[in-house]
Amino acid sequence: MKNDSAKLKLAYIGGGSRGWAWNLMKDLALTDNLSGTVDLYDIDYSAAVDNELIGNSINKNYPNAGKWTYRAVKEIGEALTGADFVIISILPATFEEMRVDVHAPEKYGIYQAVGDTTGPGGVIRSLRTIPMYEYIANAIKKYSPNAWVINYTNPMAVCTNTLYKVFPEIKAFGCCHEVFGTQKILAAALEEFAGIKDVERDEIKVNVIGINHFTWLTSAHYKNIDLMPLYKKYAEKYIYVETEAVKDDNWMNNVFRNCNWVKYHLFLKYGIIAAAGDRHLSEFCPSAWYSKTPELVNSWKFGLTDVDWRIKDLGDRLEKSKLLKDGTEKLDLVHSGEEGVRQMQAISGLGDLVTNVNLPNRGQISNLPLGTVVETNAIFTSDTVQPVVSGAIPDSILGLVSSAAAVQDMTVEAGLQRDLDLAFKAFSADSRIQELSFKDAKSLFDEMICGTKEYLKEYFK
Repeated sequence: MKNDSAKLKLAYIGGGSRGWAWNLMKDLALTDNLSGTVDLYDIDYSAAVDNELIGNSINKNYPNAGKWTYRAVKEIGEALTGADFVIISILPATFEEMRVDVHAPEKYGIYQAVGDTTGPGGVIRSLRTIPMYEYIANAIKKYSPNAWVINYTNPMAVCTNTLYKVFPEIKAFGCCHEVFGTQKILAAALEEFAGIKDVERDEIKVNVIGINHFTWLTSAHYKNIDLMPLYKKYAEKYIYVETEAVKDDNWMNNVFRNCNWVKYHLFLKYGIIAAAGDRHLSEFCPSAWYSKTPELVNSWKFGLTDVDWRIKDLGDRLEKSKLLKDGTEKLDLVHSGEEGVRQMQAISGLGDLVTNVNLPNRGQISNLPLGTVVETNAIFTSDTVQPVVSGAIPDSILGLVSSAAAVQDMTVEAGLQRDLDLAFKAFSADSRIQELSFKDAKSLFDEMICGTKEYLKEYFK
């Protein structure tokens, strides 16, 4: 490996992805000091073959782009053998199972904006995902034990925790971009109230603490400027102002748009910056706050991500895949905003990086259990990812964070043991489920297990 460049082998588990894989391809092409091979493994081999064609078309369409060779492979061991980095981005089951995750709880009055991390949907999705990640962890242990592993799959904390439970020596971390959007809001506050323009979001230095999708910032600075007072002014000004993103009558047609009112409300309530998007944040809070009914959700100006929308979106991306594959269209080389490639550069010795990631708690958060997967900053440097000590979660939010983390930890144990009784204990400990009677909680659990049983066969052996 040269001092100023690196030639790598990447293994992409879930390499038939019509979203994350394309983002990785673009980011790699825009990087001039990394090159090599990407092996694409997917249980849908034909999807991986499509991405092989799309990835290799970049060299033809953009002769000056970074040089990477893409190869679809049929066996996970072939992809992993010799890998320097393993990227995991899979869909645990199909959208029909996700329909159960998201919509089955609605008849019990539980509305989930996403349903993939916490709440009843998060628990049931976890039960499907854990055996898959157990298989992947064992494969990494066998074929590429020294590789660095980057996880993008949700539920992020559960997936990362499973990797470490199965293979404790694994070098894995989970990546999420939610904090990045909050840094951009802080940059906007800096411009509006201090007149400082054109600040890049990674110039905003923040102390990250919490768990994935319920992440908080206890401090924020730009150089020597404390941004917390500016953010307070910004939150007070915009908490009930409809931004351009949602002013038109059809704003709810875009399920990802929101006004950040939940984010601002939580800050004004606790004095700490809630650093995920409103759709995720709402799911960790009591239903009565933001999501007891669709009308309440609408009043807080965020959206419920209907699974029918996801199915339509997949259809659109499948059509785009056909156009990219046959050369009718080409990938636009615009950076995705993700930091995976920057992380690979730093680990490869091509500069240092500080960013937020998910890792088992080794003391970086003093008042959550050791081993619980938490989200804090980490320092990336040559062959090292070192979590940054973030301190204690403030008492005002500790109960909310710790209870959600405990449910995730219990769910991992239930999944690894294939124990549905323990799984129900985790399910019923979730704050949303505690709003139901025991009878309704058990009825909902049984219904959701039945609705996703095709992917839970190991639990019934």
